[in-house]
Amino acid sequence: MSIRSPQTRSQSRPVAARSGRWNRLVGSIVEAALSPHPVDRYLELLDPMLTWRDLRGEIVRVEHPTARTVRLTIRPTRQWRGHRAGQFVQLSVVIDGVRHTRCFSPANAGSGPDGTIELTVTANEDGLVSKHLARHARPGDVVGLSQADGEFVLPETDPASAVFISGGSGITPVLSMLRTLVSQSFAGPITFVHYAPTRHDVAYRAELAELEQAHPQLDLRLHFTREADDGHFTVDHLDGVPALADADVFVCGPAPLMDAVAAAHADLGISRPLHREAFTLTAPVVADPDSADGEVRFSRSGATAANDGRPLLDQAESAGLTPESGCRMGICFSCTAVKKSGCTRNVLTGETDVESDKQIQLCINAPVGSVEIDI
Repeated sequence: MSIRSPQTRSQSRPVAARSGRWNRLVGSIVEAALSPHPVDRYLELLDPMLTWRDLRGEIVRVEHPTARTVRLTIRPTRQWRGHRAGQFVQLSVVIDGVRHTRCFSPANAGSGPDGTIELTVTANEDGLVSKHLARHARPGDVVGLSQADGEFVLPETDPASAVFISGGSGITPVLSMLRTLVSQSFAGPITFVHYAPTRHDVAYRAELAELEQAHPQLDLRLHFTREADDGHFTVDHLDGVPALADADVFVCGPAPLMDAVAAAHADLGISRPLHREAFTLTAPVVADPDSADGEVRFSRSGATAANDGRPLLDQAESAGLTPESGCRMGICFSCTAVKKSGCTRNVLTGETDVESDKQIQLCINAPVGSVEIDI
């Protein structure tokens, strides 16, 4: 075995830095030569997975663990940097000629850039992308991806006790955390509480049972809202959780579950902050056309519309525009645009903003009077 001297190591850094700058310079020259289209528009004609900048993924396996879910195993391109357990990715598909983007949380344990991505998607009645994936996803399909993002992650240091609470499709980020702790031989107590309409709606029921059998520190508690009177969360469902007063509690699911867990967390006086992730808006945005006035002007396209009180993303789409969007609930920050003028209201907080030439999120900001947006 040879050991490089400190001098050799220090010399290698400038070489690597120069190489990176050279690659970026070459890339810029090539893209300029191929303008107006970026390099990836030409490479995808040869192979959709051959990309210069774009992050994409090839679906290599498709499963249907329940009647309403599809599980996708995705092999990402070289740009993938990996994910931390609990984070989400933005997945893009083209449906009827229009690209649509939605956020999904990987269910596999946190991994580096060489791993695959496992997404389990529940097909909702009003979910355009989720229904498309459930019906049409096939091995060999290529989808657009973003780097993993989000702050709903395990703490830097091991918790004294880990409590995971989920409902419906909210199981995926907390399952990723559970799998990560198990892979790291976490020795503390783990309680996994999940809510579903019936036992047949739990996409990972068999694996969870196997994990409980293999790991004595894991306590699995499944509740079925259509099969039992106590199917919905109550504080009693946390009875007997080891070291609950100092536990890290993670919750992801529908708003009623999130609110009930937050109330119980406060009543029990748990010392650690509650970790929570919503996959829907905490409350639906109800537009009142009678109280809305003014006009929304989309300056870049030249389109205009009478303000109907809905968030700007909805109004833009109704005007025939297709701004980029992801989670549609203010988490992923993919639907930002510059507000040129006017007043907007954040539908989550109620706060108003009159500052001009400012980036705002279209999905959670509604116009108050006339507004101009650079779309």
